[in-house]
Amino acid sequence: MPLSPRLRKASVWALYAIGLVPAAWGFWLGATGRLPGNPVKEFEHLLGLWALRFLIATLAITPLRDIFGLNGLRYRRALGLLAFWYVLMHFTTYMVLDQFLNFAAIVEDIAKRPFITIGMAGLAMLVPLALTSNSWSIRRLGARWGKLHRLAYIIAAAGVLHYALSVKVVGPEQWVYIAIIALLLAWRPLRPYFNRRKRAPRHRVTIERA
Repeated sequence: MPLSPRLRKASVWALYAIGLVPAAWGFWLGATGRLPGNPVKEFEHLLGLWALRFLIATLAITPLRDIFGLNGLRYRRALGLLAFWYVLMHFTTYMVLDQFLNFAAIVEDIAKRPFITIGMAGLAMLVPLALTSNSWSIRRLGARWGKLHRLAYIIAAAGVLHYALSVKVVGPEQWVYIAIIALLLAWRPLRPYFNRRKRAPRHRVTIERA
């Protein structure tokens, strides 16, 4: 049974509220000295990891609908915006709590450390997507809106590469995220063929009944 407009709107706002819980929880753990090791680095890592998870969730909406019939399109915008806010919080934590707004050191890091360069590029590409994640922009941009938001695939690839390069040794956790992103990226060119094959049996049944 489809949700009423009021319940649909409430469920989206509930997703925003739930989505921000990991950031609030991580901040509280850090503020109370409960994060292990370097609390700033741990909090920064937590925010980046959740940004990647929300990017994955955003890109997974379409294949889940195509393959399993699970329609979560109403939540895709919220998931994308949550990914943006987590990336922004991740970068802000790096700038403020890690580098203490030492812009010379930040610029040097961006220029000399490839994983930070890639992360900054991902953030820069996310900004126009976040700014146009509204109904007015969809109407205004028309077909160009869809083309612009294809950047999400490049951003996801940049995000997982940033994550993999940020560690000294790429372990099982990193490979899991790399594999998931690779599958989501591979789905895009395969999707038209899958949908054509899925529609073909229905078409044949219609012809036979006729």
